[in-house]
Amino acid sequence: MHRIGYLLGDRFQVMALASQSVFEYANIAAGETFYSIENFSVAGGEVRSSLGMAVGTRPLGGRMAIDTWIAAGVNNPLTAPPSAEVLKFLRKAAMRARRIAGICTGGFVLAEAGLLANRRATTHWAYAREMMGRFPDIQLDEDRIYVVDGPIWTSAGMTAGLDLALGMVEKDLGADIARSVAHKLVMHQRRSGGQSQHSEMLDLAPKSDRIQDALNYARKHLSRPLTVEELASQAHLSPRQFSRVFTLETGQSPAKAIEGLRLEAARLMIEKSRHSLEVIAKETGFRDRRHMREVFMRGFGVPPREMRREARPGER
Repeated sequence: MHRIGYLLGDRFQVMALASQSVFEYANIAAGETFYSIENFSVAGGEVRSSLGMAVGTRPLGGRMAIDTWIAAGVNNPLTAPPSAEVLKFLRKAAMRARRIAGICTGGFVLAEAGLLANRRATTHWAYAREMMGRFPDIQLDEDRIYVVDGPIWTSAGMTAGLDLALGMVEKDLGADIARSVAHKLVMHQRRSGGQSQHSEMLDLAPKSDRIQDALNYARKHLSRPLTVEELASQAHLSPRQFSRVFTLETGQSPAKAIEGLRLEAARLMIEKSRHSLEVIAKETGFRDRRHMREVFMRGFGVPPREMRREARPGER
């Protein structure tokens, strides 16, 4: 039996408990009790969730034979740092447990314990830059649903915790069981961890009007090549100045940002229009359909055709 311990702190984000259903249904699909689940807190007893619901927990301590520890997040990790007892416990647990995970902002708990140092990780998009600033030794993949680096697993926010749990089930019991669980839980698409967390359009948010003007121009002319020189002229800057200011304000190079805008526009067209993939590639500025597919695989982890199939069943 594989024992899973959920580490809950005061006002933990209640969505973390939803991921326990993944392990519950894995047992059903496997026809045996492969997973056992217990909730823990520093002192044990009742712990209040972000919704105010009380959950019973066991106290931490002793040499507990837990295979997987999962740290739940909180709605705002900046105002609810983990206790010294939790950090000390996790450092010891990391030497004994098979794997340790942080769901949503639970990644901050692992980071504070030093478990993410020099590792790849992710967290809720709203706190990604805060994590990068506070823990520069983390290789943060801020645009990923979940990340696995050796024995350390981290997920993005909210429902991404279900994807992380399902990834564990696939690792432990195989793809057939994972698909069965996803089907029973009516998970629309089993996401493998490579999909984007959020909209590129919302994430750039430059501080100055001149960079915003250049982005507005780019959004309206995605079918064009959109060189740095062309965008710089819209901002009334030299190409060199534009590249420097753009990167400073958005955290991305102009080329990376434009690729993201093309990707987002193509995704929306695929999901909402009946245009062919060739037309969509042309309208959103990709060289051709093959180029669009390459960028989709990097950005979303699935090809355009598969995304259309999920969004519009029966179409190709």
